[in-house]
Amino acid sequence: MSTTATTATTATTHPGRRAPRYPAHPAPARPPEPLTEPALGELRLETVMGALSDPLRMGIVRKLLLESEAYDHTCTWFALDRPKSSLTHHFRVLRESGLIRQRQYGLERRSHVRVDDLEARFPRLLALIADWTP
Repeated sequence: MSTTATTATTATTHPGRRAPRYPAHPAPARPPEPLTEPALGELRLETVMGALSDPLRMGIVRKLLLESEAYDHTCTWFALDRPKSSLTHHFRVLRESGLIRQRQYGLERRSHVRVDDLEARFPRLLALIADWTP
């Protein structure tokens, strides 16, 4: 069984200053299909920015970018003190805006940032999120 590694992305935030490299994680050998999400060409800046306008959602994306240890993470990994229904809403907004990809593993959904798609569509956006201070 082989695993495919995703590529790490480096972005420039300011001339001469390099942004941190986002960790690359090996994809599971046979991950489930992603839940419904917009295709690369359907990603819209106003939708992405609307999703990021909530500090909780911005924090979720930032944590996935900078602290991710595996390919997919469950919502319990974030240790957020919110009701499950509230977290479901926030993760759905992130997925439907195109910021994260979610896969259904049995009863749990696991998430990761769509780094390659977002860098291709909105260069340097992830660097701004990574530099954000809550």
